Amino acid sequence: MLDALLTALATPGLVWLVLITIVAGVVYGFAGFGAALVYMPVSVIFLAPVIAIAAFSVSAMSSLVTVFPKALPLVNRKAVTVLILSATVSASLGIWVLRVADVTAIRWVVVGVCAITLAALIAGWRYKVEPTTGTRALVGGAAGFIGGLSGLTGPIMVLFQLAGRDSIATTRATTVVFLTATSLLMLPLMAVQGVLTAPAVALGLVLLIPYGVGALIGQALFRPDRERFYRVIAYGIIGLATLAGVPL
Repeated sequence: MLDALLTALATPGLVWLVLITIVAGVVYGFAGFGAALVYMPVSVIFLAPVIAIAAFSVSAMSSLVTVFPKALPLVNRKAVTVLILSATVSASLGIWVLRVADVTAIRWVVVGVCAITLAALIAGWRYKVEPTTGTRALVGGAAGFIGGLSGLTGPIMVLFQLAGRDSIATTRATTVVFLTATSLLMLPLMAVQGVLTAPAVALGLVLLIPYGVGALIGQALFRPDRERFYRVIAYGIIGLATLAGVPL
């Protein structure tokens, strides 16, 4: 493992990876979403998508002691459990596609998912009916598949939450709990399929502290009564990260 850590510290572009991980953590702690949207488009410039996704899942373990504890009491546990379980089931298929698909194609998927999600969030689409258990299972399943394929478990889930009628504090808490839990549950799925390699784990451990520090900073900045402000900031950072990740 020591050799893997030394290799991780020699990763090309590590300084940029650390910086973008801190920014991703700030956005996550602040808005409750957007960490992967910020991290993935930039990380795949320096890393193979498989390594980038696995390392990010490892670094997300820091959320268990940063933003997760305060978010858990605010969520509808039955609803979020359905979302988490359905996402975990479908993630295995997404990981398999990740293993066999073309790298450039995956980078385009990452950028495309980021851009479409950002446009939908800015457009402010909303639904007015109470979602059923089946609806939540479909949303979680779609989120899990996309997450396994591209590392972006959040976009579909975030769009679903932001389009609902929950308060911004509840919406943020639900996405935090969902994204933290699915990131952790995805680790054994990656291990089974040979994606969670020693270099990926080592790099994830290197990025764990920067991500955690960023999340604590973002959480300290969060104000439930300033919804418009933090949405604008998060959308702007996500948009810049998406443009940076275009594989041209």
